[in-house]
Amino acid sequence: MENTQAFWMILVIAGVTFLTRLLPFLIFPASKQPPKMVAYLSNVLPAAVMGMLVVYCLKGVSPLTYPHGLPELIAIVLVVGSYIWKRNTLLSVLIGTIAYMLLIQWIFVI
Repeated sequence: MENTQAFWMILVIAGVTFLTRLLPFLIFPASKQPPKMVAYLSNVLPAAVMGMLVVYCLKGVSPLTYPHGLPELIAIVLVVGSYIWKRNTLLSVLIGTIAYMLLIQWIFVI
């Protein structure tokens, strides 16, 4: 790939990304209230996306073969417990990720 082609590809990608970030501010100025559907989606979508990610992450887990889904179950319990304890999503995801990585690297080695 030529350097000019890579340059133009990066420029187009950056422009499209910038445009998708700018459009909501152009469509819904700060002085106006967003439509009820947009307000509803802003409340519902974060939980829906997190649920979808959990389902995606657990789709390959087989309870019939070693380690029987235990690393995933332990990580989920830690995420839920730490979220209930601190009410901090970022901290909970970080704790769950670190716990899962430690479990599969050192405890449940396949």
